[in-house]
Amino acid sequence: MVDVETTGFHPGQARVVSIAALALNDDGNVEKSLYSLLNPGVDPGPTHVHGLTAEMLEGQPRFGDVVGDLVELLAGRTLVAHNVGFDYAFLAAEAELVEAELPVDTVMCTVELARRLDLGTENLRLETLARHWGITQMKPHDALDDAMVLAGILKPVLAGARERGAWLPVHSVTRRTWPNGRVTHDELRPLKVVAARMPCRYANPGRFVPGRRLVQGMRVALATEVSHTHEELIERILHAGLAYTDAVDPHTSLVVCDDAAPGQGKGYQAKELGVPLVGDAEFVRSLDSVIGGPAIDEFDDLCAAEDQFTLF
Repeated sequence: MVDVETTGFHPGQARVVSIAALALNDDGNVEKSLYSLLNPGVDPGPTHVHGLTAEMLEGQPRFGDVVGDLVELLAGRTLVAHNVGFDYAFLAAEAELVEAELPVDTVMCTVELARRLDLGTENLRLETLARHWGITQMKPHDALDDAMVLAGILKPVLAGARERGAWLPVHSVTRRTWPNGRVTHDELRPLKVVAARMPCRYANPGRFVPGRRLVQGMRVALATEVSHTHEELIERILHAGLAYTDAVDPHTSLVVCDDAAPGQGKGYQAKELGVPLVGDAEFVRSLDSVIGGPAIDEFDDLCAAEDQFTLF
């Protein structure tokens, strides 16, 4: 469980001025913690947001002074944060400045997880979720208080995910070691962007036929009119061996859409091209019985005759 306060919004340009990290046990209780103000060596930025002035940060540790304790706390754990892309990017940028490596292999975003629960709240800000579950927030935008609040909402959020059958948005992160020994942490990009460019291991078997089972390699597009979040559906698509596409064209196998007669968007494009529409709930159920498809490397002589196979 991690929260950082920063001098700005862009990692690599702005710096971290406060960090809190909590290690939770299986019961959700804090078993180890790290909290520190940090001297960024630059102007502290939006003091009206985080409340930290240059005078308060003078004489405080630098990131390099606490990174050893942070590495020890994070080792072997999933990094959880509210808008995890922001916190992870800043921690990675700070670690690279002091030539350290974050031992993080997976991350989870509680914003996306809460979005999957369809809570009906006006927004998914931390303070809104805290009110929703009756958790006291003493000092918004204080790293330690935000991390404690996040730890408090994690239990009901995970319970809600189990009840709803929602997939947890746990994603892998990667890093590379250069010949000179320096480590860089790869950017955590939105899954929708990554998945649309991801090659599929299986050949596209063509259009989905209603009443039949899905086949690995089928190209699936998502309309706006769905009940699950796009990110959750994409996770399920990739896990099943299907291919996600952000475009609807003659090679698209099906479009997930809850509107049987869409007047715009990808659902409408699918109707125009004769691509089958499958409802969200039906599609999720069908993912439990996907038929294995032929891997691309099984073909010696590939052709696109009659649009039967699309390789990408």
